[in-house]
Amino acid sequence: MNIEEQFNLIAKEYDANRKKFIPCFDEFYEYTTKFIASNIETPKQILDLGAGTGLLSYFWFQHFPKSEYVLVDIADDMLNIARDRFSGLENVSYEVLDYSKEFPNGKFDIIASALSIHHLMHENKKELFSRIYNRLSDDGIFVNYDQFCADSSEINTWFDSYWEHQLKNSGLTSKDIELWKERRKLDIECSVEEEMDMLKKCNFKEVKCIYSNQKFSVIVAIK
Repeated sequence: MNIEEQFNLIAKEYDANRKKFIPCFDEFYEYTTKFIASNIETPKQILDLGAGTGLLSYFWFQHFPKSEYVLVDIADDMLNIARDRFSGLENVSYEVLDYSKEFPNGKFDIIASALSIHHLMHENKKELFSRIYNRLSDDGIFVNYDQFCADSSEINTWFDSYWEHQLKNSGLTSKDIELWKERRKLDIECSVEEEMDMLKKCNFKEVKCIYSNQKFSVIVAIK
Protein backbone atom coordinates (compact mmCIF):
# COMPACT_ATOMS: atom_id res chain seq x y z
CA MET A 1 0.00 0.00 0.00
CA ASN A 2 1.47 3.40 -0.98
CA ILE A 3 1.43 6.65 1.00
CA GLU A 4 -1.68 8.04 -0.72
CA GLU A 5 -3.65 4.85 0.02
CA GLN A 6 -2.42 4.67 3.61
CA PHE A 7 -3.46 8.21 4.47
CA ASN A 8 -6.78 8.11 2.62
CA LEU A 9 -7.55 5.00 4.66
CA ILE A 10 -7.18 6.79 7.99
CA ALA A 11 -8.38 10.27 6.97
CA LYS A 12 -11.46 10.46 9.21
CA GLU A 13 -9.66 9.20 12.33
CA TYR A 14 -6.48 11.15 11.69
CA ASP A 15 -7.08 14.28 13.79
CA ALA A 16 -8.87 12.42 16.57
CA ASN A 17 -5.87 10.19 17.17
CA ARG A 18 -3.11 12.70 16.50
CA LYS A 19 -2.63 13.69 20.16
CA LYS A 20 -2.33 10.04 21.08
CA PHE A 21 0.31 9.39 18.43
CA ILE A 22 2.32 12.49 19.41
CA PRO A 23 2.81 12.59 23.19
CA CYS A 24 4.30 16.12 22.94
CA PHE A 25 1.49 17.37 20.67
CA ASP A 26 0.90 20.78 22.26
CA GLU A 27 4.55 21.79 22.34
CA PHE A 28 5.23 20.32 18.90
CA TYR A 29 2.38 22.06 17.09
CA GLU A 30 0.97 24.91 19.14
CA TYR A 31 3.83 26.38 21.17
CA THR A 32 6.47 26.25 18.45
CA THR A 33 4.09 27.91 15.98
CA LYS A 34 3.31 30.61 18.56
CA PHE A 35 7.05 31.17 19.07
CA ILE A 36 7.72 31.57 15.34
CA ALA A 37 4.64 33.75 14.78
CA SER A 38 5.66 36.09 17.59
CA ASN A 39 8.95 36.83 15.82
CA ILE A 40 7.80 37.48 12.24
CA GLU A 41 5.61 39.92 10.35
CA THR A 42 2.32 38.76 8.86
CA PRO A 43 3.14 36.59 5.84
CA LYS A 44 1.26 37.19 2.60
CA GLN A 45 1.30 33.58 1.42
CA ILE A 46 1.76 30.34 3.35
CA LEU A 47 2.29 26.98 1.64
CA ASP A 48 1.54 23.83 3.65
CA LEU A 49 3.25 20.75 2.17
CA GLY A 50 1.62 17.41 2.94
CA ALA A 51 -1.17 19.41 4.56
CA GLY A 52 -3.46 16.44 5.12
CA THR A 53 -6.46 17.49 7.21
CA GLY A 54 -5.18 21.05 7.55
CA LEU A 55 -4.09 20.60 11.16
CA LEU A 56 -0.81 22.53 10.83
CA SER A 57 -2.46 25.33 8.86
CA TYR A 58 -5.07 25.54 11.61
CA PHE A 59 -2.37 26.50 14.13
CA TRP A 60 -0.87 29.07 11.74
CA PHE A 61 -4.34 30.46 11.03
CA GLN A 62 -4.77 31.32 14.71
CA HIS A 63 -1.97 33.88 14.32
CA PHE A 64 -2.42 34.93 10.69
CA PRO A 65 -6.09 34.68 9.69
CA LYS A 66 -5.69 37.14 6.79
CA SER A 67 -2.77 35.36 5.07
CA GLU A 68 -3.32 33.37 1.87
CA TYR A 69 -2.98 29.62 2.47
CA VAL A 70 -2.26 26.93 -0.11
CA LEU A 71 -2.70 23.40 1.21
CA VAL A 72 -1.03 20.64 -0.82
CA ASP A 73 -1.43 16.89 -0.36
CA ILE A 74 -1.34 13.75 -2.45
CA ALA A 75 -4.38 12.29 -0.63
CA ASP A 76 -7.62 14.01 -1.65
CA ASP A 77 -9.63 12.37 1.14
CA MET A 78 -7.34 14.07 3.66
CA LEU A 79 -7.80 17.43 1.95
CA ASN A 80 -11.56 16.94 2.07
CA ILE A 81 -11.32 17.16 5.85
CA ALA A 82 -9.26 20.34 5.47
CA ARG A 83 -11.94 21.74 3.15
CA ASP A 84 -14.52 21.12 5.89
CA ARG A 85 -12.23 22.66 8.52
CA PHE A 86 -11.81 25.91 6.55
CA SER A 87 -15.24 25.91 4.90
CA GLY A 88 -16.32 29.34 3.68
CA LEU A 89 -12.86 30.91 3.83
CA GLU A 90 -11.77 32.41 0.52
CA ASN A 91 -8.12 32.78 1.56
CA VAL A 92 -7.55 29.01 1.80
CA SER A 93 -7.04 26.94 -1.37
CA TYR A 94 -6.17 23.31 -2.02
CA GLU A 95 -4.10 21.39 -4.56
CA VAL A 96 -3.88 17.62 -4.94
CA LEU A 97 -0.35 16.91 -6.07
CA ASP A 98 2.90 15.20 -5.13
CA TYR A 99 5.04 18.02 -3.75
CA SER A 100 8.20 15.93 -4.15
CA LYS A 101 7.72 16.38 -7.91
CA GLU A 102 5.87 19.67 -8.38
CA PHE A 103 4.83 22.83 -6.54
CA PRO A 104 1.96 25.28 -6.89
CA ASN A 105 2.86 28.43 -8.81
CA GLY A 106 4.23 31.50 -7.09
CA LYS A 107 6.49 32.55 -4.25
CA PHE A 108 5.74 32.07 -0.57
CA ASP A 109 6.75 33.87 2.62
CA ILE A 110 6.31 30.71 4.68
CA ILE A 111 6.61 27.11 3.54
CA ALA A 112 5.74 24.66 6.30
CA SER A 113 5.29 20.93 6.60
CA ALA A 114 4.32 18.57 9.41
CA LEU A 115 5.11 14.87 9.65
CA SER A 116 5.42 14.37 5.91
CA ILE A 117 8.95 14.90 4.58
CA HIS A 118 10.33 11.93 6.52
CA HIS A 119 8.59 9.71 3.96
CA LEU A 120 11.00 10.84 1.22
CA MET A 121 14.29 9.25 0.26
CA HIS A 122 17.23 11.37 1.42
CA GLU A 123 18.13 12.40 -2.12
CA ASN A 124 14.54 13.52 -2.65
CA LYS A 125 14.69 15.49 0.58
CA LYS A 126 17.73 17.37 -0.74
CA GLU A 127 15.97 18.12 -4.03
CA LEU A 128 12.88 19.28 -2.14
CA PHE A 129 14.85 21.62 0.12
CA SER A 130 16.48 23.21 -2.91
CA ARG A 131 13.06 23.72 -4.51
CA ILE A 132 11.73 25.18 -1.27
CA TYR A 133 14.62 27.63 -1.13
CA ASN A 134 13.91 28.79 -4.69
CA ARG A 135 10.18 29.23 -4.01
CA LEU A 136 10.61 31.29 -0.86
CA SER A 137 10.51 35.07 -1.03
CA ASP A 138 13.55 36.99 0.22
CA ASP A 139 13.94 36.33 3.96
CA GLY A 140 11.23 33.68 3.64
CA ILE A 141 11.04 30.90 6.20
CA PHE A 142 10.80 27.12 5.91
CA VAL A 143 9.52 25.24 8.96
CA ASN A 144 9.62 21.46 9.19
CA TYR A 145 7.75 19.83 12.06
CA ASP A 146 8.82 16.25 11.60
CA GLN A 147 9.79 12.85 12.86
CA PHE A 148 13.52 12.05 13.06
CA CYS A 149 15.85 9.28 14.10
CA ALA A 150 18.58 9.83 16.67
CA ASP A 151 22.12 10.11 15.34
CA SER A 152 22.97 7.04 17.43
CA SER A 153 21.39 3.70 16.49
CA GLU A 154 21.28 2.61 20.14
CA ILE A 155 19.55 5.78 21.32
CA ASN A 156 17.18 5.59 18.36
CA THR A 157 16.16 2.11 19.53
CA TRP A 158 15.39 3.67 22.91
CA PHE A 159 13.28 6.36 21.23
CA ASP A 160 11.35 3.85 19.12
CA SER A 161 10.65 1.40 21.94
CA TYR A 162 9.57 4.16 24.34
CA TRP A 163 7.28 5.66 21.69
CA GLU A 164 5.61 2.29 21.04
CA HIS A 165 5.20 1.77 24.80
CA GLN A 166 3.49 5.16 25.09
CA LEU A 167 1.10 4.33 22.23
CA LYS A 168 0.09 1.03 23.83
CA ASN A 169 -0.95 2.97 26.94
CA SER A 170 -2.61 5.87 25.12
CA GLY A 171 -6.07 4.43 24.58
CA LEU A 172 -5.48 3.62 20.90
CA THR A 173 -7.14 0.46 19.63
CA SER A 174 -5.09 -2.53 18.49
CA LYS A 175 -6.24 -1.75 14.93
CA ASP A 176 -4.92 1.83 15.25
CA ILE A 177 -1.54 0.52 16.36
CA GLU A 178 -1.37 -2.08 13.60
CA LEU A 179 -2.12 0.61 10.99
CA TRP A 180 0.57 2.79 12.59
CA LYS A 181 3.07 -0.07 12.27
CA GLU A 182 2.17 -0.38 8.58
CA ARG A 183 2.68 3.37 8.07
CA ARG A 184 6.01 3.16 9.89
CA LYS A 185 7.25 0.91 7.08
CA LEU A 186 7.02 3.97 4.82
CA ASP A 187 9.25 6.09 7.08
CA ILE A 188 12.71 7.07 5.84
CA GLU A 189 13.97 9.09 8.78
CA CYS A 190 17.14 11.12 8.96
CA SER A 191 18.59 12.74 12.05
CA VAL A 192 18.04 16.40 12.90
CA GLU A 193 21.75 16.97 12.32
CA GLU A 194 21.60 15.41 8.83
CA GLU A 195 18.61 17.49 7.81
CA MET A 196 20.13 20.71 9.10
CA ASP A 197 23.24 19.97 7.05
CA MET A 198 21.09 19.41 3.93
CA LEU A 199 19.40 22.78 4.47
CA LYS A 200 22.67 24.61 5.01
CA LYS A 201 23.96 23.19 1.74
CA CYS A 202 20.92 24.73 0.02
CA ASN A 203 22.21 28.18 1.09
CA PHE A 204 19.73 28.96 3.85
CA LYS A 205 21.38 31.70 5.91
CA GLU A 206 19.97 30.50 9.24
CA VAL A 207 19.12 26.92 10.20
CA LYS A 208 18.08 26.06 13.74
CA CYS A 209 16.28 23.27 15.56
CA ILE A 210 13.92 25.20 17.83
CA TYR A 211 12.27 22.19 19.47
CA SER A 212 13.17 18.55 20.05
CA ASN A 213 11.56 15.79 22.08
CA GLN A 214 12.87 12.33 21.19
CA LYS A 215 11.36 11.45 17.78
CA PHE A 216 9.77 14.87 17.20
CA SER A 217 11.64 18.05 16.27
CA VAL A 218 10.94 21.39 14.59
CA ILE A 219 13.57 22.92 12.30
CA VAL A 220 13.46 26.50 11.06
CA ALA A 221 15.45 27.64 8.00
CA ILE A 222 15.58 31.28 6.89
CA LYS A 223 16.44 32.23 3.31
